[in-house]
Amino acid sequence: MQDIPLIDIAPLATGDAAARRAVAAQIGAACRGVGFFVITGHGVSAASIDATFAQSARLFAEPMAAKREMAIGKLGSNRGYVGLGVEALDEKTAADHKEAFNLIWTDDATRPANVWPPLTGFRDVVQGYFHAVLAVGARLHQAFALDLGLPEDFFADKIDRPLATLRLLHYPLPAQAAPEGQIGAGAHTDYGNVTLLATDGVAGLQVRRRDGGWIDVPATPGAFICNIGDCLMRWTNDIYVSTPHRVLKPAAERYSIAMFIDPNPDALVSAIPSCVPAGESPRHAPVTTHDYLQQRFAATYARKAA
Repeated sequence: MQDIPLIDIAPLATGDAAARRAVAAQIGAACRGVGFFVITGHGVSAASIDATFAQSARLFAEPMAAKREMAIGKLGSNRGYVGLGVEALDEKTAADHKEAFNLIWTDDATRPANVWPPLTGFRDVVQGYFHAVLAVGARLHQAFALDLGLPEDFFADKIDRPLATLRLLHYPLPAQAAPEGQIGAGAHTDYGNVTLLATDGVAGLQVRRRDGGWIDVPATPGAFICNIGDCLMRWTNDIYVSTPHRVLKPAAERYSIAMFIDPNPDALVSAIPSCVPAGESPRHAPVTTHDYLQQRFAATYARKAA
């Protein structure tokens, strides 16, 4: 499967068991194939999406000194602002030409609190969007379970304290003196279970085909672009595919909003027995979400440390 399918997931919330299984089969086919799919019928209002984009633009328009006061390097725990050139998602190329702001799931006394920009209305809008998209992610996990022949709630106790991150992203137009080979975001796979991405319609996101070529991801207003991450690929013993993707230099200023839904920190990501053929061993060793993500973050930020 080289095309990226468009799937109406409304039956996951409103349909009967047969309707949910039918949607799950469509999602499963995409997960086994290109590893990406676009969803409509998710229930997050256009007003909420538009308002969150507006708040994102306000944030990135703030003076650099104000943004640096909220830098991840100061706050830790994957919270706060990431400046231009800090990340290198593809460690073999120039650093990414993007800036970002991360907010994490904090509904647990053991998690550090988010730091919110001092912008009127920002917290209410963005926090509301966070929880709405997180609920969509939970329904997608029910679909994954149905497609894999598991109980529909198989993933429920593995994502009820998720290492979920909402990431506001800004890709400014690059300077004329940009480093050779620099693009918006280098080729990479995502780390967790599933990512739900909203875009502003400006092109740039590409997905790598199985033959090594790249295909553009079309922008569908009001839809979420979804892709499988490494943890879910490991859980399914590579039945689902975590596909490399990248963001090219934009032709215009570009914004996007990514929700990364990663499992609970202590969830053991271990091959589901039914996904391992008889007589074979799992392709990946068991690992907790926390340990796996730490390995991946260390590589992403290694350039800054150097």
